[in-house]
Amino acid sequence: MKINWFPGHMTKALRTMHSEVKNIDVVIYMLDSRAPLACLNPEFDKLIINKPVLFVLNKADMADKSKFSLVKENIQKIFKNNFQIIESNSTASGISKMVLSKLKILSAEKIKKNTAKGLNSFIKAMVIGVPNSGKSTFVNNLCGKGKTLTGNKPGVTKGKQWVHISSNIQVLDTPGTLYPDLSDEQTAEYLGYIGSISDNVLDINELVLIFIEALERQYPNTLKNRYNIELNGSAIEKIKQIALSKKMLIKGGEIDYDRTCVMILDDFRKRRLGNITLL
Repeated sequence: MKINWFPGHMTKALRTMHSEVKNIDVVIYMLDSRAPLACLNPEFDKLIINKPVLFVLNKADMADKSKFSLVKENIQKIFKNNFQIIESNSTASGISKMVLSKLKILSAEKIKKNTAKGLNSFIKAMVIGVPNSGKSTFVNNLCGKGKTLTGNKPGVTKGKQWVHISSNIQVLDTPGTLYPDLSDEQTAEYLGYIGSISDNVLDINELVLIFIEALERQYPNTLKNRYNIELNGSAIEKIKQIALSKKMLIKGGEIDYDRTCVMILDDFRKRRLGNITLL
C-alpha cells in the first residue's frame, strides 16, 4: 500500500529543529511503543548526531513489553552515541522524576564543566517524534501543567513551544514530523495503524486488510479472542465474519465493510485488542 503524507508544516518544523538543535543539550526522542521501530525517522538522524539522546518508549501501557528488549537491542545497534532508554505512559504520575534524572545523567559532562567553574547548569532539551507519539502530553506531564496543545490525532502541534519543567531544565516541544519519502511500505502502514498518518489520506479498508495480515503473523489469536468467533480464510473473509458477528450490516443485509474496518482499527488504537507491539 503506497502512502505519502508530508504537509507543509512538517517542512517548516524540520527547519526549526535544525536551527534550534545547536543550542540543545539533550534530545528526547519519542517512540510509540506499539510500532517503535517504525517511529525512527531518518530525517532526525542529522539532528541527533553527536547529541545525547533519551529514547522514550511511550504508550508502554498499550504495548507488548515482552518485545521491549528486542526493541532496545535494535536501537543500540543503530545509535552508537550517548543515550538512555526509558519506558513511559505519558499520562502516568511519577514520570517527571525519572526523566529529570536521565536528563542529568545525559548532561553529566556539561554539569561537570560548569560545576568546576562554579556555575549552575541550565539544561535545554528538545522533544522530537512522529505525529501522535504523545510528545505534548509527555511534556505537559513533565511540567505538571497543560502548557502545550495536545490531541489524539496527528498535526495538533504546529510550531515550537518552549516550556520550563524545573528551575534549571527547559524543554522545546516540536511538531510531530514524518519524512518526505515513505518508501518503506511496511513502515508507512505501521505508522498508519497507530495514527501517525492522518486517516483522511488513508484507504482505511485497504489498510485494515494489511493490518489483519500483520496481526495474524505476530499475534495469531488476537482477533479470535476479541470477537469471540472462529476466523477462517483471507483477511477480507475475516472482516466479513467479524461484521456478521457484530451485525454491522447495511440495507439489504449487505456487509458494512467501511464501518467494520473503522471498528477494527479503533479497537487496536484503544487497546481493545490487547497489548500489541508490531515489529
